[in-house]
Amino acid sequence: MEKYLGKILIIDDDEDVLLAAKLLLKKHAQQVTIEKNPKKIPFLLNNDTYDVILLDMNFSKDTTSGKEGFYWLNEIKSRDPRAVVILITAFGDVEMAVKALKEGATDFVLKPWQNDKLLATLNTAVKLRQSYYEVDKLRKAKKQLEEDINQPFKDIIGSSPAMQHIYKLVDKVAATDANVLILGENGTGKELIARAIHQKSLRADNVYVSVDMGAITETLFESELFGHKKGAFTDAHTDRTGRFEAANGGTLFLDEIGNLSLPLQSKLLAALQNREITKLGENTATPIDIRLICATNMPLLQMVENKTFRQDLLYRINTVEIKLPPLRERTEDIPQLATHFITMYAKKYRKQVAGIQQGALEKLKLYNWPGNVRELQHAIERAIIMCEEEELTTMDFFFLSSTGNNNSSGNSFNLEQVEQSVIEKALEKHNGNISKAAKELGLTRASLYRRLEKYGL
Repeated sequence: MEKYLGKILIIDDDEDVLLAAKLLLKKHAQQVTIEKNPKKIPFLLNNDTYDVILLDMNFSKDTTSGKEGFYWLNEIKSRDPRAVVILITAFGDVEMAVKALKEGATDFVLKPWQNDKLLATLNTAVKLRQSYYEVDKLRKAKKQLEEDINQPFKDIIGSSPAMQHIYKLVDKVAATDANVLILGENGTGKELIARAIHQKSLRADNVYVSVDMGAITETLFESELFGHKKGAFTDAHTDRTGRFEAANGGTLFLDEIGNLSLPLQSKLLAALQNREITKLGENTATPIDIRLICATNMPLLQMVENKTFRQDLLYRINTVEIKLPPLRERTEDIPQLATHFITMYAKKYRKQVAGIQQGALEKLKLYNWPGNVRELQHAIERAIIMCEEEELTTMDFFFLSSTGNNNSSGNSFNLEQVEQSVIEKALEKHNGNISKAAKELGLTRASLYRRLEKYGL
């Protein structure tokens, strides 16, 4: 039989009532706790939680007024405001029932009760208790989400002077509705900055819409950005809301805007100048109210000179310009970034990796990072997967060349062969001295011995 009633607590001074209730409910409840003495209520509530509490209105001191029942109802609600309490009494006093409901009781039943009716009442009460749990869960999730959103630059890591300058720019520009152009190499975190601007802006409570302009084809540009009506073209089987309309009232982020062709640049400029869009298949224009943020890794000024990017569009999108520094220009942030990614991927891959050795950090600082923070993130992830120690060592980053040109020859290589070759060279250099070879490799003696056994050296 399905136990759908959860955990029930029954308090009544009549032992016959307690035993009858337990006999009935134990078939339907996960747990039935009975108690004759109401003075034990505080102890019971301190040691367990209950889905429903059945509480007698009248105990031996006072058999008709219900005063004791109201007293213990208030005691229960003061300890657990979400407690679901059903009061039971042998007297059908309507005024008492109304007062009980006003003071926090969920329902009111008469004894002797009808079994089916009692079960139905308890079933409804348990669902109410479950709804309280769900509400609390959603409230906590909402609070955590708000805290995460409101935490300044929570996803942007770095305290270097270069990043401090970026933070100040974001704070200044976010309070305005100015269009922003974010410049920077791939992997520098341009979209993170765009999101930070939105989250700190007056539009933070409205939608943030991100569009990768490099992924939109010429033929789908207007449909994707401006939308279309059903039947506007062959495959337009339904109406479509474009990204501009979806972002109305909020922020529209256009990433990789330098990839747009000149004809598409003209269409975009018209929408921005007129602050309205016209859907494909529709004659009337729709007003738009957006905060525009654009980003690119391309040299727009040079493209303007080369006539491949419209100067008037550039003026329109870069009221304020933010240029993100590459990772090689803020190497002092690498330890903080590395720690963040180590924690992230150790948890993801369930590895007992707690940190990184200083020698490995120095190696990371010397690397040129052509892929910037994104490349560092992938390097840490790969190192975590391959690591056999509690700390990352220089050997865990042997795939990074000193120049920053990863595998510049273009030839594929076997990672284990590279590791074996490095170990052989270290042993040869130190004439087979395990301690010295391990020290140079950034390994413990035990770890080096395991690798020697693995490769049969």
